[in-house]
Amino acid sequence: MTGNPHSPTRLPRELDRLAPEREIAEAAKACSNWNRWGQDDVLGTLNFIDAAKRVEAAGLISEGRTVSLAQRFDMDGPQKGWRRRTNPVHTMLDTGTDAERGAQGFPHGIGGADDVVSMPLQCSTQWDGLGHIFDHGRAWNGRRAGDVVTSDGDLVTGIEHAAATVVSRGVLLDLGRHLEPKTGALADGHAITEEELKSCIAEQGATSDVRRGDVLLVRTGQLSRVGPGAWGDYAGGPAPGLSFTTASWLHRSEIAAVATDTWGFEVRPNEFDQAFQPLHQVCIPNMGLTIGEMWNLEDLARICADAGRYEFFLSAPPLPITGAVGSPINPIAVL
Repeated sequence: MTGNPHSPTRLPRELDRLAPEREIAEAAKACSNWNRWGQDDVLGTLNFIDAAKRVEAAGLISEGRTVSLAQRFDMDGPQKGWRRRTNPVHTMLDTGTDAERGAQGFPHGIGGADDVVSMPLQCSTQWDGLGHIFDHGRAWNGRRAGDVVTSDGDLVTGIEHAAATVVSRGVLLDLGRHLEPKTGALADGHAITEEELKSCIAEQGATSDVRRGDVLLVRTGQLSRVGPGAWGDYAGGPAPGLSFTTASWLHRSEIAAVATDTWGFEVRPNEFDQAFQPLHQVCIPNMGLTIGEMWNLEDLARICADAGRYEFFLSAPPLPITGAVGSPINPIAVL
């Protein structure tokens, strides 16, 4: 793993559950990348992906096998309406019935179908953009949150800036199988530590070494326990995820992005008595780290386990939605 001279300080492994403000402030300072790429930067840690990194990633393709890492986008998704997050609504504008009846007004018998989708941008497999989370009114790179995101959208770090960026070496750390080999899934509330990440790398072998510019995928196995008709509290409820104490490791690793198979990336309930997504508060506005959530890592995990290989070419660009603070995606791993 590449060392990060920008972050000599490690966070304490034992958190004071009663002092989230202090713990978050210390982590934000220790893990800050503000001005690392200049005052005008809009990409954060995605800057770690360069041409050489993409060439390296392309060299990992040996079979041409592709795996989609997306969940479905439909009405049977996990969303329950929290803060107006709903599942996609798919509506047909033109149908085969219209064509059969000649109701479309086209000449010489041609007909067609058209449709529209209405959905929050973070209702299924997605990226959190750099304008998604603020820390005490500050956005990525120290900017005032109100100068960045207004009713017109993210005017500075909109997700469109990353549209041609997220193509790199992907690495899967299958913590579910590593820590719970019988079930392949971590229990809700399990906080994945730095030590557990390192032990997973050691067990999986050299192809899971985490390097600068990688997109790190962390499988908890929670998605193997839920799905259409049985989502339960997947969206916003208890879940396994990364411990707040991994912030320093994420910073030192110099990864470009990280994604999990859970709704919220970090462990839930969070590790402080009164807190809401504190690791987000450190990672996005301070570290500039792009975070992915609700990725479907089940097929990829089986393929990687069978092959004993956990690295692959990964293409996961966001949709260039101007001013958006997140984006639905269909990530593709190529082996």
